Amino acid sequence: MAASTNTPALDKPNPAEDWTVVLPRGGKPKRNFHKVIIRVGQKQEQLWTPSDTETNPERESRLMQKIQSCIKKLESSSFWLAFLNQLQTPEIFDWFQKRVGSEGKMQMVIYGIGSIESFEPPRLQLSLAILMKRMFSWIGEVEVFDPVISLAESRVLTALGCSVLTINEQGRRQALTPMMFFMPHCEAELYDNLLEANWCPDLLDNITLFGNSFEAYEQHLSVCKNLSLADSRKHILAVRKFVKELAIDSSSDDYFRAFHGSSWHFFKLDPHSDLCDARP
Repeated sequence: MAASTNTPALDKPNPAEDWTVVLPRGGKPKRNFHKVIIRVGQKQEQLWTPSDTETNPERESRLMQKIQSCIKKLESSSFWLAFLNQLQTPEIFDWFQKRVGSEGKMQMVIYGIGSIESFEPPRLQLSLAILMKRMFSWIGEVEVFDPVISLAESRVLTALGCSVLTINEQGRRQALTPMMFFMPHCEAELYDNLLEANWCPDLLDNITLFGNSFEAYEQHLSVCKNLSLADSRKHILAVRKFVKELAIDSSSDDYFRAFHGSSWHFFKLDPHSDLCDARP
């Protein structure tokens, strides 16, 4: 399928395209950092800085080598090939083509990545996002946040071209333009926060989400009948009828821990969709 200049070229890799880079603050890192509460409208957000501020070139170099090795491993795997083939099926291709449209780019927001220094699953998840960015010219700026990110991890993420957020949005980013939220294995409350912040047809329609299966959440709650859990996931349950969900194949032993239970979620609402009642 040919792609016009105003649509995402899913079949044309663009490895040379630069990522948006946000340089770390100058000066020596201080040992003590404090979170400051600020009020934005009716929401409270937290200014964030790493709690682990110990870093040096050797530590950052070791971490970069781990990530580059992880990228290389993933890129040569059958998992990546299957993932790539799924993205380029007509159904998903057409979805991204329509969503990107005249915008030309779709921003990627990565929430809850975890410690990429301490654990391999977060490194594999980050590697998947990086490979997607390198492969597809329609993916724009990549922003990352997890409160556990250390200063060393922040600097390596920046060197890889990602923007590390300095505000803990608690998942409440509004999708004013087409956005991909990359959130494998996040807490259910984070997905629910994202949905609540975008609880109108126009905003939800801008969202593409890669993360835990909403269908699995619904099935689990239908069995356990836990009212407090249901309340914390009420937007996930209420939005199910407006979501097309496609699971990925994570059966490979090497990638099961990083991606099991992950799905693509595509939101399709018309302007008259009834979102007034968010109760399950």
